[in-house]
Amino acid sequence: QVQLVESGGDLVQSGGSLRLSCVGSGFMLEYSAIGWFRQAPGKEREWVACISSRGGMTTYSDSVKGRFTSSRDNAKSTVYLQMTSLKPEDTAVYVCARGAASSCPKSLNYVAWGQGTQVTVSS
Repeated sequence: QVQLVESGGDLVQSGGSLRLSCVGSGFMLEYSAIGWFRQAPGKEREWVACISSRGGMTTYSDSVKGRFTSSRDNAKSTVYLQMTSLKPEDTAVYVCARGAASSCPKSLNYVAWGQGTQVTVSS
């Protein structure tokens, strides 16, 4: 059974930092690109970042570029999203997803999703 479980969400002040984790099981995580998405109340889901299977390629949305960094430890079946300089507009449920390929093209399909972790940034 394929599972993705996020953790690390919290309430932080504006300007603060958080590191989210995404642990994958039931599949060979080291062969999959992993994407990060977020969804704020009343808004559509937004793609945030993608990291290729070996971590050699990362891409970010313009809204988080320069502030968020994704990394991975395939030996631990874990992908991370380091978030710095957080803003109130970063408040959302953050979800990781398994890509259908090992790289991160813009057209990448995602085939499995986690339940998400809440990030709240206070002003």
